[in-house]
Amino acid sequence: MRSILRILWRFITAPFRLILWLLRKLARGFHNVATDIRDFFLYEEEDTPLNDAVSAAVANPTSILEHLDALRKHLFRCLIALVIASAISITFTKPILVFLARPLPGGFDTLHAIEITENFGTSLRVALLAGFALAFPYIALELWMFVGPGLRRRARLWGLFSIPIGSLFLVGGMAFTYFFLLPPALSFLTNFMGIKTTPRPANYFNFVTNLMFWIGIFFEFPLVVFLLAKVGLVRAEQLARQWRIAIVVIALIAAIVTPTIDPANMSLVMAPMIVLYFLSIGLAFLARRRKPQP
Repeated sequence: MRSILRILWRFITAPFRLILWLLRKLARGFHNVATDIRDFFLYEEEDTPLNDAVSAAVANPTSILEHLDALRKHLFRCLIALVIASAISITFTKPILVFLARPLPGGFDTLHAIEITENFGTSLRVALLAGFALAFPYIALELWMFVGPGLRRRARLWGLFSIPIGSLFLVGGMAFTYFFLLPPALSFLTNFMGIKTTPRPANYFNFVTNLMFWIGIFFEFPLVVFLLAKVGLVRAEQLARQWRIAIVVIALIAAIVTPTIDPANMSLVMAPMIVLYFLSIGLAFLARRRKPQP
């Protein structure tokens, strides 16, 4: 009889015990998050020389495995955020497709698919780009939370405050591509040699999303240089001395990214990248500028 009552009692109290277990798990999770946030803002990393840090890592390989495990967790959360943002974006795919097709002569109605899965695959690709732009602040936060603990507290805060600016730079690069680069590029491509062009959704949107993605990433360069200068890995003098090499590299990148072979459209990609490079030199100088001692 006593065992029956015990079983009955456990059965009746099971929902309450489950709720209590969930509350404890949530409380522990919030406590861990609060501890990580506190350490991120208040903990001051010891200034260890690079050679000593490499020697310590070689002497204790398990520490590298711990960092790899932490990186795996951060990347997994980034992937989840990207999937959620892409799932949200896919519900707005049609308006996004219509918007991206506006620079094309004739707009969205001129596109004709010739494969059964072409429209579906194109929609997923566009949703992935929109999801990346939407999830970029969180992805940048996760990556910085992985890198930040190894930096000085001041550098960690600078990186944290730079995430919203980085999101604006990404959107700015995509907007530059859409409003200034696509119209002349499409005008050249669709009228080349006087041959009538009937665009396909897969070809057109792959071309547009690839261009918008990479130009948006390139617009992050000044901010990345600023943060690297803040932690002492880059100096403005080095960048200024290597400006000729930088222009050659920029020309090669522009030739790869630019969808056309004419100098006009290639210059449209090179010009903002060169401006961004020299802007990076100025930001690197400001990052390492020391206040005069009283």
